[in-house]
Amino acid sequence: MSDQIKFIVDNLNKEPFRKNYNLITFDSLEPMQLLQVLNDVLAEIDPKQVVDIREEMPEQTAKRMLSLLGILKYRPPGNATDMSTFRQGLVIGSKPVIYPVLHWLLQRTNELKKRAYLARFLIKLEVPSEFLQDETVADTNKQYEELMEAFKTLHKECEQLKTSGFSTAEIRRDISAMEEEKDQLVKRVERLKKRVETVQNHQRMLKIARQLRVEKEREEFLAQQKQEQKNQLFHAVQRLQRVQNQLKSMRHAAADAKPESLMKRLEEEIKFNSYMVTEKFPKELENKKKELHFLQKVVSEPAMGHSDLLELESKINEINAQVNQLIEKKMMRNEPIEGKLSLYRQQASIISRKKEAKAEELQEAKEKLASLEREASVKTNQTRELDGAEVLKGDEFKRYVSKLRSKSTVFKKKHQIIAEFKAEFGLLQRTEELLKQRHENVQHQLQTIEEKKGISGYSYTQEELERVSALKSEVDEMKGRTLGDMSEMVMHVS
Repeated sequence: MSDQIKFIVDNLNKEPFRKNYNLITFDSLEPMQLLQVLNDVLAEIDPKQVVDIREEMPEQTAKRMLSLLGILKYRPPGNATDMSTFRQGLVIGSKPVIYPVLHWLLQRTNELKKRAYLARFLIKLEVPSEFLQDETVADTNKQYEELMEAFKTLHKECEQLKTSGFSTAEIRRDISAMEEEKDQLVKRVERLKKRVETVQNHQRMLKIARQLRVEKEREEFLAQQKQEQKNQLFHAVQRLQRVQNQLKSMRHAAADAKPESLMKRLEEEIKFNSYMVTEKFPKELENKKKELHFLQKVVSEPAMGHSDLLELESKINEINAQVNQLIEKKMMRNEPIEGKLSLYRQQASIISRKKEAKAEELQEAKEKLASLEREASVKTNQTRELDGAEVLKGDEFKRYVSKLRSKSTVFKKKHQIIAEFKAEFGLLQRTEELLKQRHENVQHQLQTIEEKKGISGYSYTQEELERVSALKSEVDEMKGRTLGDMSEMVMHVS
């Protein structure tokens, strides 16, 4: 209790109350003063509650406060008998009644402000049915309900905008920046107009420019239409190919199958489809409807606070306890007939679940098969577009794979030979470089020796003489061949 009073005093001393209480002064307040403090807190939550309770009858004060506390969903502790005690304590300003109310209100002031604001517009006024027989009253009531729904929608949009991160300062900055940009564009347009007015035939040129812009926009629109039509054509071709593949598969199945197998397959498909239509889909639809109804109910409820959640949790715990007690009573009865029925029910539920699972697996397998067939069709079309050849199937594909493997073996052998040749070529290239380097060293040593002996250039002269003699021998050989040809010609002529 002392912690509760301390919390109340601390919050009353803060904004916006600023009461300057301490524990002693607050605990020594008179019942009328305590009621005034409670009324001030309620007035902070709902401005309509700003009243001096000295000028109001006690019954009216209690009725007004109880009405607002009911709107704010305050739940006094205890049962119905305690509720009458709570009302009496509220009328006389009893501390055991007022303190918990103040503690509950000061814990969630902002949340309760929002709830009180919404209550002003969302608490529906119940009009008696006999008054609704009048057309004017009925129309007014209908307009009232429509305005209430419009308020709900607008309030949700407002809350979404508040939480979306946009602020009025940012929007004002954006508006001012756009206005500045607009002024700059207007000035630029005026400068361009002045510059254009000096040109001859500027009106005609402006008209042509407008026509050009219109034609460009029309060209973009036509290009967009062309792209859309191409996409539609592509989808239509794909759909046609899927249908053709289905037709081929059906013809193939019809050609290979017997009437008995076709009838059996159709019967199985009819059974599966009838199960999906009569059992599975209605259950799923019913579950979806229940879920939608539950979600609509949740959406229509006002915002819940921490206290509401605690209250719901307590109710759930109570209901669970009642369910457990009923189960224990049922187990204590231990009726044999009921036990047998429960066993059969359990087996039936297991079979039903297995049936649903198998139906879902079959549906998934069919969808997967259809997607794989579509993918195979797309891949086949891509292959035809690339090389124009048909996709190999069956034995042809096996022969192609074996032929490809033999070619791969030959390729590996040739590649190994090429690698050996490359290695040998690298080795010979390195040997050539070493021999050239050694030859250069020998030539350098030979030149050094020739310079020492005083016969510099001897080796070079010797190489030139050998080269000239080799050229001379080639020329002599050519002359000999020429003379031989001439002598043959003379002999033929003679």
